[in-house]
Amino acid sequence: MTSVHEDRPVPPTRQDEVAAAGSELIGGPIGRWARTGGSRLTPVRVVALAMIGMFALGMVQKLPCYNWAWFQGTSSQYTHACYSDIPHLFAGRGFAENLTPYFDRLSGDMNFLEYPVLTGLFMEVASWLTPSDGDIKYREQIYWIVNCGMLMICAVAIAVCVARTHRRRPWDGLLVALAPAFALTATINWDLLAIALTAAGMLMWSRGRSLAFGILIGLATAAKLYPVLLLGPLFLLCWRAGKWREFGVATLGTAGSWLLVNLPVMLLAPEGWKKFYTFSQERQVDFGSFWLIITQRTGKSFQVESVNTYATLLMLLLCAAIGWLTLTAPRRPRFAQLAFLVVAAFILTNKVYSPQYVLWLIPLAALALPRWRHFLIWQACEVMYFLGIWMYLAFTTSGDKRQGLPTDGYHLAVALHLMGTLYVCAVIVRDILLPERDSVRRDGSDDPSGGVLDGAPDVFAIGRTTHPPQCAAQQLQGPRVQWGAGQGTHTATD
Repeated sequence: MTSVHEDRPVPPTRQDEVAAAGSELIGGPIGRWARTGGSRLTPVRVVALAMIGMFALGMVQKLPCYNWAWFQGTSSQYTHACYSDIPHLFAGRGFAENLTPYFDRLSGDMNFLEYPVLTGLFMEVASWLTPSDGDIKYREQIYWIVNCGMLMICAVAIAVCVARTHRRRPWDGLLVALAPAFALTATINWDLLAIALTAAGMLMWSRGRSLAFGILIGLATAAKLYPVLLLGPLFLLCWRAGKWREFGVATLGTAGSWLLVNLPVMLLAPEGWKKFYTFSQERQVDFGSFWLIITQRTGKSFQVESVNTYATLLMLLLCAAIGWLTLTAPRRPRFAQLAFLVVAAFILTNKVYSPQYVLWLIPLAALALPRWRHFLIWQACEVMYFLGIWMYLAFTTSGDKRQGLPTDGYHLAVALHLMGTLYVCAVIVRDILLPERDSVRRDGSDDPSGGVLDGAPDVFAIGRTTHPPQCAAQQLQGPRVQWGAGQGTHTATD
């Protein structure tokens, strides 16, 4: 389905009361007769510049650590909330000694690099750009700077891809660019590489390029495991719409690109290659998860095998619930909505919910729920957790001083962290069950970022008759939109 007004962007200040209020800082909401064409500052360029600015502010927030706290013991980097894995792993994973990831064995308990192959390559390229002489402190600083430059490119790519995924809603990219949790966590680890590839993949899917989508998701999975989860929602949506060919092409593209990257290392350095997967299985219950609250509150530790089993079962149950929701919803859900739900389910049931995992969800949230009020409530929870985990680690590493957040306070921060994510999930589920509440569909659209799914008729739905795609005449009815035959008539109002 295509809208007759698809070349006319949707001004967020006309649909979102928070965006309208925030626009007062730059002169107020756009007027009815305002001229929006002819400016060099297009929405996508504004989003890109905003992302660069916020990323730079995130780097400034890390200055206390860059100058001294990374090198003055563990507590200082926590009290200043500026911790990053990047400088520590420069020496800790052999990059300072020019060791080759996956092939050269490391000293200590960590025998090999515990990251997927494409992330390992990203880390290695950054080490090539880092001077090989000078003291270790100087080299760690430069390594962090080099990685920040590479990660900033990824961050801008993410924001631009989100801005371009829905043609009529480019300003939704500002949700990503201005997300405070994005700026605070962007340089903790190397997650942005996988997120950029995933965002580019979703952009390709929105343009109907199934093979390009699959290739990019396969590459993203070679950098981080979670992107492969997007094939689950896509399977359900293609099932409901009967788009089996497109799903098959996307799946083959994913498998092919993942194998292309992994197979050489898998064959030549099998022990180093499998370290990421064995590490994930053997990892104990860790920070940010509800499993940690249970173990610390009860004083009883779970066996790793038991937690793996329980987490897998919970994830499967949630995926089954998402599947049932997809096939029984009054209207086929949008791809971004289900993508957010399945990734959130994976994070919420995982043994660890690290502060940077919020980066996985931010682009999906901008596409699934482009409403500033809900987004900012969630971001406030994430910022509180970002501060909470570092204050808790400061408390546990400050010795007799006990400076920071005690265990009970940290549990409250974790609960807030989890409830914020559940809140977004709940609103998305509400929008799926009550599609007239979905802000993306208020103009009569179906799934603008859904590619071949956009406007496609249902061929299978549990408990419902299939219906034809919406016609252009229905879209011209203004705020009153008929969602489809056999499903009743709903009114979409602001």
